[in-house]
Amino acid sequence: MSIKGIFPIDNWDFKSESIFADLPLADYELLTAHKSEQIYKKNEVIFREGAYPSGIFYISKGKVKKYKVDNEGKEQIIYIANTGQLIGYHAILSGDRYPDSAAVMEESTITFIPKEDFLTAIERSSVLNSRLLKALSHEFAVLANSLTMFAQKTVRKRLAIQLIVIREKYKVNFVEGMPIAINISREDLASLVGTARENVVRVLTEFKEAGILATKGRKIIVLNVNKLIEISNE
Repeated sequence: MSIKGIFPIDNWDFKSESIFADLPLADYELLTAHKSEQIYKKNEVIFREGAYPSGIFYISKGKVKKYKVDNEGKEQIIYIANTGQLIGYHAILSGDRYPDSAAVMEESTITFIPKEDFLTAIERSSVLNSRLLKALSHEFAVLANSLTMFAQKTVRKRLAIQLIVIREKYKVNFVEGMPIAINISREDLASLVGTARENVVRVLTEFKEAGILATKGRKIIVLNVNKLIEISNE
């Protein structure tokens, strides 16, 4: 089922695919003049925090986690980017190093666009400029909401919200009534929720016993998204 009108998905998720959608042909050709495509295997790193950017990355197919690593080597996932989204451009726009790391969560096809082509396209394309500003503004709002969520909501509510958001990302050729399987490790889910793996497993078991979801190996099948929405609003 669609959650439009019953859950404010835009408060928790941002989509940057609109940045490239229907760009004027001249702008698109300028941007992609020297692009290259690479297949990354599951868990392979695309870029690391602190490295200098040499270009931007477009997710042609797959899913990518953006994360930071603390002094103890523990990952904190900031966001999961989906097919059609752009990553790595913040560092180029700020003229700084990457503020976080990125790794694929499944085998993914990633398109690389050199820094020089990206900057030239921005300089010449008012359409691209406008879309980037809009995307950055939306991303800031989403991250602000996420900070509030971590500060004010329980693990149970945070997990419900993240399952709703991730479920949307796994909608591929969706037909009404079709179950959606979320393929994510419990470690990554715990990192995204900001808690210990044991807490995530405990709450998932609770949801499973309540008939809200089912599991098959590491896959999570959401059976009752309405109930997750209710929990997120408790």
